[in-house]
Order: sequence, then structure tokens, then C-alpha cells
Amino acid sequence: MRKLICRVGLLCVVLLGMMGKSFAQSFSVQRIGEGKQAIILIPGFACSGDVWNQTVDSLRSNYTCYILTMPGFAGTASEANPSFDNWTKQIADFIHNEKIEKPILIGHSMGGGLALNIASTQANLVKSIVVVDALPCLTAIYNPNFQSRKISDDEFAKAGAQLLGMGEEQFRRQAYISAVSLTTDSLRYDELVKWSLTSDRQTYAKMYYDYSNVDLRPAIKNISVPALVLLEHPFKKIAPIVEQQFGNQPNFRLEYAGKGLHFIMFDDWEWYIQQIMDFINN
Repeated sequence: MRKLICRVGLLCVVLLGMMGKSFAQSFSVQRIGEGKQAIILIPGFACSGDVWNQTVDSLRSNYTCYILTMPGFAGTASEANPSFDNWTKQIADFIHNEKIEKPILIGHSMGGGLALNIASTQANLVKSIVVVDALPCLTAIYNPNFQSRKISDDEFAKAGAQLLGMGEEQFRRQAYISAVSLTTDSLRYDELVKWSLTSDRQTYAKMYYDYSNVDLRPAIKNISVPALVLLEHPFKKIAPIVEQQFGNQPNFRLEYAGKGLHFIMFDDWEWYIQQIMDFINN
């Protein structure tokens, strides 16, 4: 009887440990490299961690890279209630649980937003951040009067109904149109479309509307670590509006790519990787 109780108790401990790990790491993680300094790379909306492959090839010799793919995106298992705030907490918990000492965060698009949010809420957790083509509030660029507000589940359901109701072929066409608008590298189109098609549609819809409602402009003042922001070339045309969102913080350095679109790592590779190397090596 005593042995049975011990076995049941041990099973409970194991299951609780697995549950805790599952919550903390609902995103997928790939670790590459053995350098002392850790770098966590966070991809953007509906993207695989493979978006960082070329970047990691340049970093792996001197850094330990943790490449994430967020839950429900690009074939990764989805979770019940994805949200921008919950993903922020999960990444912070991952850093704590894995005892990763002062990592550098590199985030693209929504991943850049997550890096900004982590740095603004966890002041002592990270060494520095690199934000690749993300703004504190993208929606405000198109709607200057935008104000973030709490959106009910019913509103999310109604807003996402059109997206969720798309047939596979219509969704594929939309994903292809999106890919063409986000990179000048036509060889990447099929890959971007594949990531969208293998993303969980519920997660896709929920996170699209959730992230559209994010406004980190008030939080920027709380970021005290060095921050490099790499922006796509078209943003240079509205530089004063873009830079106003970052509040002229002295620890922020904003640089604009000389060519290309949203996927700067594809469209202006040499400039992009040189900017990152100069920043993280100083």
C-alpha cells in the first residue's frame, strides 16, 4: 500500500511538472550554438522560426540561439486562448525557468512587439533588444486617433468570422497577395504562404485582431536596455511619425533599410546582419 501511494505521488509530481513545462513552453523552441551569450529569436505573425535560419547561421559560432515558433503558427500545436499578453508572459517565464542569463531578444514584426513588451515589463530580464520592422502601435500609423481598448470575445468572433469562413483556395490566394506585399524576394513567396496555410486558423484570426489592438507607446519609456530598431525602407517616408512612437528615447537607435519591404532579413540581408553584428558586439 505504501509503495502504491509513493508511486501515485510520484506520478502526480511528474504530471504537474509536465503541465508546468507545457504552459511555460507552449511555443516550440530550437536551441543552436554554445556561446556564453544567449539570443532569443522571436518570429512574426504566422511565421516559422525558420525565418531566422540565415541569421542563426551568422550567430551560432559565438552565441547560443533559442529560436521560437509561437503556438498555432506554421504547424506548431495551438493553445486554447492565445493572446499577445499571454505570449509575453510565456517568453518571460521561459527565460526564468531555463535560467537564461540576460538574453538578447531579436524579434521581427509581432515578435518585435513581444520583445518591446518584455523589455518594458521585465526591466532586469534582458540585456538588449533588436526590433526588426515593428512599431509600438502599427494601427496608429493608419489611424492617428486610434486608442487601444478591451475587445470582447463576441467582437473577436464577429471580426474573425470572414477570415475563418474563407475556403482553402481563397485563403491561399490571400496569403500569396500578402507575401508579395511583404518581401521583394519572389523565391520566398511559397515559403511564406506555406507558413500561413499550416497555421491554426483560429489562432491566426485571434492574434491578428489582438495584435491590431496593441499600443505599446506608453510603455516605451519603461525600456531602459539598449534597443536597435531596424525599419523597412518605406517607413523612411514617414520617419517623423514613426520616430514619434518611440518617444526620442536615448537608448533607442532607429535605422532604415536602404531597400526592400517588411522582411528586411530577406530583402536587405547584408545591411541587416551588419547592423545586428555591430549592435550585439558592442
